Amino acid sequence: MYLTRFQINPARRGARKLLGSPQAMHAAVRAAFAAPEDHERDGVRTLWRLDAPSPTTVHLYITSPGRPDLTHLVEQAGWPTTDTWVTRDYDGLLASLSDGQEWAFRLTANPAHSGRKTADAKETQRFGRLREEEQVSWLISRAAERGFVVSTQSDGRPNLRLHHRQTLTFRRGMDNVTLTTVTYDGILQVVDAAAFRRTLCRGIGHAKAYGCGLLTLAPAR
Repeated sequence: MYLTRFQINPARRGARKLLGSPQAMHAAVRAAFAAPEDHERDGVRTLWRLDAPSPTTVHLYITSPGRPDLTHLVEQAGWPTTDTWVTRDYDGLLASLSDGQEWAFRLTANPAHSGRKTADAKETQRFGRLREEEQVSWLISRAAERGFVVSTQSDGRPNLRLHHRQTLTFRRGMDNVTLTTVTYDGILQVVDAAAFRRTLCRGIGHAKAYGCGLLTLAPAR
């Protein structure tokens, strides 16, 4: 697997189009892989996430089975005079994971649940969880079966910070799509390294095509 970071130039018209539409960004990421097996293989899929550490700095992170070619993104939304993207091997990190490790993490996800819009509705729909406490519970309830637990602070509360909590609406063909997203920063502990590797390769939750589900790690301080 590979981990890629691409620096977007938000002042460019093409960048503004991509940043305003998860559907357009999904298509741009998909176009980075000429071979289908480089985009998705058994147990491994391409995931992406946008991070904006400042108003003028936007990073696109991608994990993928094969190495992406983002030349088209440089032309559309990048900085042609700099090294716009860096791709590194991800397998070394995956192999190094073991039970008991602590990591700082970031995850943008779509905390949602299924239900019926009205009592007499025949089909279920997916609804976003909007309250912060519900969004925290959504992640904690899914962590253990995905090989990790969220660490707790000295006061017993989860070691989490939620930000960029938003509801997005965008076009997908002839339909409007509404998506609730939130970014989690926190500290986790690995409890099942094999399951956790699968989580990093497959993502968490729904809306993975639209920038959700990618969990990235950094050394815990």
